[in-house]
Amino acid sequence: MPGLSPAAVSAAPVPPDGPLPLVAVPGMLCDATLWSDVGFPDGHPVHHVTLAEPSVGELADSVMAATAGPFVLVGLSLGAIVGFEVVRRAPERVAGLCLVSTNAKAPRPEQYAAWRALDELAGDGRLDAVIERTLPGMFVRDPAPDRLTERYRRMARSVGARAARAQLTAQATRQDAFTALRTVRCPTTVVCGTRDILCPPGFHRAIADAVPGARLHEVPDAGHLLPWERPDVLTSALAGLVPAAHRRLARAG
Repeated sequence: MPGLSPAAVSAAPVPPDGPLPLVAVPGMLCDATLWSDVGFPDGHPVHHVTLAEPSVGELADSVMAATAGPFVLVGLSLGAIVGFEVVRRAPERVAGLCLVSTNAKAPRPEQYAAWRALDELAGDGRLDAVIERTLPGMFVRDPAPDRLTERYRRMARSVGARAARAQLTAQATRQDAFTALRTVRCPTTVVCGTRDILCPPGFHRAIADAVPGARLHEVPDAGHLLPWERPDVLTSALAGLVPAAHRRLARAG
């Protein structure tokens, strides 16, 4: 919603019988095609956010400006981390949370070093090297099926070096999100693959434990990019989450 600040769009309520918007936030080197296999609930508009700002705070502002009033936030990896910041800044805007393949902890020293190395490669015009370094962590099998690896390469190249560098810079502005997560009072679903080497199941159990009433789905033999490996699981999770969020809004209204 260009021209409106997050504060300005927060005033528009969702009618009790009206559609509830969803805001889909991808991970690093991902775009809206990340969600193309997922069946979002019928009748609810879906807004896709591009990760092109160099801080988690600015990315949170982009999410809040994507639609008016309350919404369900669906985020994967960095996208879910941006969701944590939205919860911290404007909990009244978040009607529901679907947190996928993510990490609520502050960055570790080795992560900062890895992000700097990737940024140097991208800055030197070597985006393909960045893509190849990140590829092994995306899927449960290494090597992953060609159809998935080529799809990932196409998506990451579409994101481009400039946005990739902004995302790497944003990663370094992350902070521990558990204090914010303990304040969440909306329906929340946490989804992870049991063989995600980037964000293993323990990360998600901690998130689900922090959020009162959160539901945890551990997907057997799945990796990081769940929307491609197991879109059926996310489709099912959203089919339960969005009506629950809508009912909560109706009771509150």
